[in-house]
Amino acid sequence: MSERSSGTGRLTTGMVWAVLLLGLWLWGREVTDVRHGTVTPTTGDIAAVGRPPDAELPPAARPLAAALPQRLDIPDLGVQAPVVARGLDAHGAVDAPPLDQAGVVGWYAGGARPGAAGTALMVGHADTETRPAVFYKISSLQPGAKVRVVRDDGRVAEFTVDDVQVVTRDLFDAHQAYGPRQSGRPELRLITCGGPFDRQSRSYTANVIVSAYLTATPR
Repeated sequence: MSERSSGTGRLTTGMVWAVLLLGLWLWGREVTDVRHGTVTPTTGDIAAVGRPPDAELPPAARPLAAALPQRLDIPDLGVQAPVVARGLDAHGAVDAPPLDQAGVVGWYAGGARPGAAGTALMVGHADTETRPAVFYKISSLQPGAKVRVVRDDGRVAEFTVDDVQVVTRDLFDAHQAYGPRQSGRPELRLITCGGPFDRQSRSYTANVIVSAYLTATPR
């Protein structure tokens, strides 16, 4: 490949990611909105959890071959949720599962597959107009918590949470929030809306972003 074509490829990839990341931000602001009548917090978490400075986390595991995700398990929260592949909507945001499937997790099929190298993106609702949804409590996860993805090749990709943030709109940085922490490492992002619900704008004021990386591949 020529230097010119290689540069063009990197530019194209960067533009695609820029559009996707902007869309994800808009998804967190609008698509997951629940039209409550009052200003209320979602999951009760306003500040970032972050990573304690003395947290000891396991080393990263080697990437798996690409395979499709089938189920997401978060043992600490009692979550066992089916995963469905999703694309982008007309606004360039990840097309989240509909609210009548509030227990389903959406995986961005145009990105990395969980367990393979790269950052796999999964989105889910925090709540609906009547009940909590699949990602209602993810902001309570602590560094070291396990997140498992059951794949269609029979393998399980086990991720370890290393960071949890509730990022307000005015501090939002798409690349920092959703981009890879280490190049070539299999990573996972769980994304939902968070913060108080703003009645005037009819949207939540923040995104909850759980970052994790592959640490084990039990069968």
